[in-house]
Amino acid sequence: MTIAYTESSSDELFEILSHSVRRRVLTVLVRNEEHEAFSPEEFAPGNGPFDAFLASLHHVHLPKLAEAGFIRWNRERGTVTGGPRYDEVAPLVTLLLTHEDDLPVDWL
Repeated sequence: MTIAYTESSSDELFEILSHSVRRRVLTVLVRNEEHEAFSPEEFAPGNGPFDAFLASLHHVHLPKLAEAGFIRWNRERGTVTGGPRYDEVAPLVTLLLTHEDDLPVDWL
């Protein structure tokens, strides 16, 4: 299956960032300047049931980010890296991180 990537619209970017799990995934990638591979467990929140988190991560959030081209998800290795459209969302995530102290505590 070939996906045709187009330049992001503001609506698409905000929709991708509308869920805390997707924000957390992209935040970890932005904070890591080398864009190394990360295991999904590194995106886990500090509280809540871990199994439910992993299920939603693997069945909803990582596929959505990968389909949009913002990440590359290697299911076999269990790693996540920046995707072909990562550079379209990274500046917005960087802006949010720059103003992290001004944002609600639960934004991540």
